[in-house]
Amino acid sequence: MRPATATAAAVSSLFGVGAATVAAGRYASSAALKVPAKRPLPGEPRLTVHQTATTTVTLTRSLASLRRGRYGLAGSGLRAVVGPVLDGAAASADTVVRRLERVTGGGLDSGARVRFTPQVHSGDPATALGIPYHDVRVPGELGALPAWFVPGHRSTWVITVHGLGATREHPLNVLPLLHTLRLPVLNLAYRGDHGAPRPPDGLSRLGDSEWRDLDAAIRHAVRHGAERVVLHGWGSGAAMALHAAAGSGLRDRVAGLVLDSPVLDWDTTVRALATAHGTPALLLPLAVRAAQGRTGPHADRLAEAADPDALRVPTLIFHGPDDTLAPWEPSQLLAAARPDLVTLHTVTGAPHTAMWNADPHAYEEALRRFLVPLF
Repeated sequence: MRPATATAAAVSSLFGVGAATVAAGRYASSAALKVPAKRPLPGEPRLTVHQTATTTVTLTRSLASLRRGRYGLAGSGLRAVVGPVLDGAAASADTVVRRLERVTGGGLDSGARVRFTPQVHSGDPATALGIPYHDVRVPGELGALPAWFVPGHRSTWVITVHGLGATREHPLNVLPLLHTLRLPVLNLAYRGDHGAPRPPDGLSRLGDSEWRDLDAAIRHAVRHGAERVVLHGWGSGAAMALHAAAGSGLRDRVAGLVLDSPVLDWDTTVRALATAHGTPALLLPLAVRAAQGRTGPHADRLAEAADPDALRVPTLIFHGPDDTLAPWEPSQLLAAARPDLVTLHTVTGAPHTAMWNADPHAYEEALRRFLVPLF
């Protein structure tokens, strides 16, 4: 082969490899940052329903089906709620029996394929819980944001923001407690949610740009009578709360933060999401770099928002070592660095954003004790 021809072939090969690398990185980053709502987070195993009875359901035995606590079951066209594992119930070596609380959609028939989800309730506050509410529209940066507003008699409001793979139905888990405490609650849908504006590229920033929708919710609350607000976020919603507490023009109105499974390490969570979507290990660095290139240098901004020295309000963190999407160690470090402001409620045996599900009573008691002084 002549030198010129060989050089051209080599350049073409390099361009081909480079294009393939870029495409692979783009694909992996999309897998990590495009997490559809109303679907269990990636990594949740699919389980088979082996048998159902009036008050029990028999599922494939796995680490997921053996989790303690109360969970939703989601499958194709079906939703149900299960309680704890029933010790002593008739089960084989390959199955586990859990209490069946209710079926809220579809049929939980033998052979159905389901996944666990931390979303227990389906519908709005009235249909799911019998709690009166109003539909409101919050003016946001990209357009109007739908929200559910539950009135209360306090001047301190709670603003709730769900995380990846969830909807406004997820914060309904704690709404009965907040309603009992007579706290007004604004449950926000933000960019990318059903009924809300979509981000231009359809990608999540894990809270780094979404927090501006939470800032809009704070402004809405203050305009409508809130003297102070408590921000309660799950996963990337917790990161939104940290960003808002640090960057909002009304940050002086933020009285406290409740962070459930907070995303405190942007790069690690992107890697974990890509892994859970089946991205090969060799492509994980490409996924992180591609995500950074497509969406911006979020890791630095998140580090600033979560800087212990910048924290100014009481903060309650629910987190544990079994969260594979948002590592627990940064929560430990934040609590250790600011024991004057941060309380870490450690939950074992619970996946990402399912800290309430593992032990609802303990979660709600810790939340109640935290909120009462902030009224």
